[in-house]
Amino acid sequence: MNSFVAAIDQGTTSSRVMVFDAALRVVATAQREHRQICPQPGWVEHDPAEILRNVQELAAQALREAGIGAGQLAAVGIANQRETTVLWERASGRALGNAIVWQDGRTESLVRDVVRSAGPQGWRDRTGLPPANYFSACKLQWLLRQHPGAAQAAARGEVLFGTMDAWLAWNLTGGTEDGRHVSDVTNASRTNLFDIHRLEWDEEICEALDIPLACLPRVVSTSQRIGPIREGALRGVELAALVGDQQAALIGQACFAPGQAKVTYGTGSFLLMHTGARPAPSASGLLGTVAYRLEEQAPCYALEGSIAVTGSLVRWLRDNLGLIGSAADIEQLARSVPDNGDVYFVPAFSGLFAPHWRPDARGVLVGLTHFAHRGHIARAALEATAFQVQEIVAAMQRDSGMALREIKVDGGMSANSLLMQFQADLLDTPVIRPVCSETTALGAACAAGLAAGLWRDTEELASHWQAQRRWEPSMPGAERERLLRRWQQAVQRSLDWSEPRS
Repeated sequence: MNSFVAAIDQGTTSSRVMVFDAALRVVATAQREHRQICPQPGWVEHDPAEILRNVQELAAQALREAGIGAGQLAAVGIANQRETTVLWERASGRALGNAIVWQDGRTESLVRDVVRSAGPQGWRDRTGLPPANYFSACKLQWLLRQHPGAAQAAARGEVLFGTMDAWLAWNLTGGTEDGRHVSDVTNASRTNLFDIHRLEWDEEICEALDIPLACLPRVVSTSQRIGPIREGALRGVELAALVGDQQAALIGQACFAPGQAKVTYGTGSFLLMHTGARPAPSASGLLGTVAYRLEEQAPCYALEGSIAVTGSLVRWLRDNLGLIGSAADIEQLARSVPDNGDVYFVPAFSGLFAPHWRPDARGVLVGLTHFAHRGHIARAALEATAFQVQEIVAAMQRDSGMALREIKVDGGMSANSLLMQFQADLLDTPVIRPVCSETTALGAACAAGLAAGLWRDTEELASHWQAQRRWEPSMPGAERERLLRRWQQAVQRSLDWSEPRS
């Protein structure tokens, strides 16, 4: 049996191709950034053709670095930025303009239309998602209206919609020559068009938004043989997994049981908790989503909470205030003081997300006295990430009824030992960082290898997961409660600042 598996990790700022062996060790990595196209304030686009070229070239580079041929790969999996939306012609393969990125805010008026017609929660009982710019539905609606004749062509199946997994899968499996137009349940569940209970596109929602069913991809399992790749260096290898990036990280962290959770610390932070075989409705503003589906097994679900500002706060201290020379300097500066000196930083630069949902909030730095200095500000900024994660975890535990026994961490800020220890203390829960930090690519590789038979089941797969470091909580309960109470006081001071627009 072929003993290697490749993962295409198509992210927001770059794409990478990684090769893993059967023990989940990294054999090769190739990575390249792509352009961030911002034609107007609040608009963010990517060139889908550029991303496709990068992926094909990176695949060849990764195989050369690994010293293997495509014939030695058991399978390929794709992980991707989830809500980014592409529209393309079936006959030519040409994209109708650039992809609209998940960060893009141009569909605000369309979202307001949904709220007026379907209510502030929209079709959340079916999709798990509220109406928002974030998701794909209104982006697709905007593209169909922007390009003359696109809606009519889409109704005939001549124009196709996809998130980046579908765009790559279609092109790699043949494109105009009978390419497979597919997306998996995790990506479909981020469109706001997909019934996460029935695992089908919702005809009523699509009709309400004037989105033709004929343009939507066939929805497959996360781990499933899709078809052989017919283009480029990976020619002949089976494409056997599609998965959204955050769900891929959940798989890569071997969170296969209800109650297991991971947090990815990046520009913002994303928390997912495995909730089992049924969606867990949220009373705290969290998102219900499909965690993954393996072959024809029953799907597994997750609760998701997103934090807008975590790693970007460190960059703000560096770029806007000049407080540190590099992002890595913040830990040393924060360690220059024994505690935060009663200083708290609420980074509500664009309002507060879950569990508060207060768009009127703005960033505040409170508790300043003559005693405070740059070390206290640095420490308060780091601690702000841990406080926000704690709020999401508390909401997840309330909504799911499950107690968190431990939490697995990844992403750039997980390298910060001071933050990780403070996180464990605030959660009163062990925090664990894995040996392989590239958990998104790893999750795609795991899902593909399962479908290809490289591993028997998730239990065998989990046996290969290794912890690099573990932080145990050591903070007295009274101190934890005091800090959380002071944080909530700081949050209250961030509210009612931004005046509503007329």
